[in-house]
Amino acid sequence: MIVVDKKKYQMSIEEGSKQVLVQVNGLMREADADGYMVDLQDTIGKVTRRDYTFVVNATHQTPVPSKVVPQLEQTMQFYSTLGFKDTIVVKPSSKIAQVQIRNALERIEFTGRLVDKLSHSM
Repeated sequence: MIVVDKKKYQMSIEEGSKQVLVQVNGLMREADADGYMVDLQDTIGKVTRRDYTFVVNATHQTPVPSKVVPQLEQTMQFYSTLGFKDTIVVKPSSKIAQVQIRNALERIEFTGRLVDKLSHSM
């Protein structure tokens, strides 16, 4: 069930597999971040978090501008505090975006997993 469908991101709740899926597309700008966080809070409020896995598919995310990197760190840290059964971030296909995410995760207490691709068994 798609909950949010915007140009930069989509959010859906998969009740069968007990997953909240977030698909990030392209470049997330500073101006996109506020709306994203509001939509995220609304979406995750619809499920019992301890029963669900939170999946962020960043495959199509492009590198973020350097001034947005701190927000990337804050967002990744925020994902860890949401109280989901598991948190999975799928690496972007862009090598630069992968490095940005990896560096952000090294600077925070990220309790989730970073995976190369989304497998159907998740």
